[in-house]
Amino acid sequence: MIARVNKLALTGAVLLLIAMAFPFGNGGEDTVAVSVTGTGVALFALPVLMLAGFFYAWQGAKSSLDGFLLTGLTVIGAIIVAALAHRPGIAGVAGTGYWLAVLGLWALVWVGIDRVAAFRSLKRGEQQGVDLLVPVAFGLWLIFLWEVVVVGFGVNAVLLPAPSVIAVKFWLSTDILWADFQQTFMKAVIAGYVMGCGSGFVIAIMVDRVPFLQRGLLPLGNMVSALPIVGMAPILVGWYGFDWQSKAAVVVIMTFFPMLVNTVTGLSEAGKLERELLQSYGASYWQILLKLRLPAAAPFIFNALKINSTLALIGAIVGEFFGTPIVGMGFRISTEVGRMNVDMVWAEIVVAALAGSAFYGVMALIERGVTFWHPSFRQKR
Repeated sequence: MIARVNKLALTGAVLLLIAMAFPFGNGGEDTVAVSVTGTGVALFALPVLMLAGFFYAWQGAKSSLDGFLLTGLTVIGAIIVAALAHRPGIAGVAGTGYWLAVLGLWALVWVGIDRVAAFRSLKRGEQQGVDLLVPVAFGLWLIFLWEVVVVGFGVNAVLLPAPSVIAVKFWLSTDILWADFQQTFMKAVIAGYVMGCGSGFVIAIMVDRVPFLQRGLLPLGNMVSALPIVGMAPILVGWYGFDWQSKAAVVVIMTFFPMLVNTVTGLSEAGKLERELLQSYGASYWQILLKLRLPAAAPFIFNALKINSTLALIGAIVGEFFGTPIVGMGFRISTEVGRMNVDMVWAEIVVAALAGSAFYGVMALIERGVTFWHPSFRQKR
């Protein structure tokens, strides 16, 4: 019996075979004229992918190397199909053959990535590289689907621009995007993040040191965290002005409570026996805090830092919707939406996504270095 993964490869190969018998476009040109003319490698690449699919269907992708080879071939096919989408006769009027080819590529790339994800190596660098390659390949495949669907169906760019259009706009607007990034992230986000997380941490220590504050401050902190940010942002702009200081205040409000709650919870994680042992040795509250309780609370503190790394950027961008100098990511998004320049809006979204992901990644790397002893980071060698 053919295994499931082999059935997927067989399905992809059959779809590619059928696709070559149908027109790629509905613009009045036949399959060969639309898909091959001016794209010489297409005549060779699609049959090769089809044969590779049949090979893996019967032989099976038995190793990770097979998965790498099949994924590489599929990437070449995806590049060709994406390029064909922009040709006259296909763009906006893609035909049956075109969509069958996309489905065939989807089945083959599934087989390839599945085998790549199963790769295991005792060399840490190789394993980390593969672990990074799998989500990157999956993300690129989603971008490919976005591109071919938008271009193939001729979706209005105001509703959803193609990734290629966004990339061009990004490349042509790097100076504007950099200025907006500096205003929003380097000023408002960093300042608000440090103040919000720092104050939440300090107050958590106070709550732990003075027990009655836990009954008084935590409910108030919960109430503050429940305040609608779209209601607080204009008030803070009125208090602190239109520059980055008011956006930093928004970030402080958004990041304070997660740090407070996580730190208070983490400080209670240290075992009672360990605390009593240190007390029997004459350790003071601060010595127990530094030597035992803060290390035990570190995973909770870093959890708050990672959550706040994304909340801070969201808060700063939302704050800029309610008043800012003529620079900033939120200002640019709200302005360009009014002008129907949706490609610029998506370029700003890309910058925000990259900045937020990088910020989160930095916090995760610091966490791994500090809490390497935690069970979640232990790996079998």
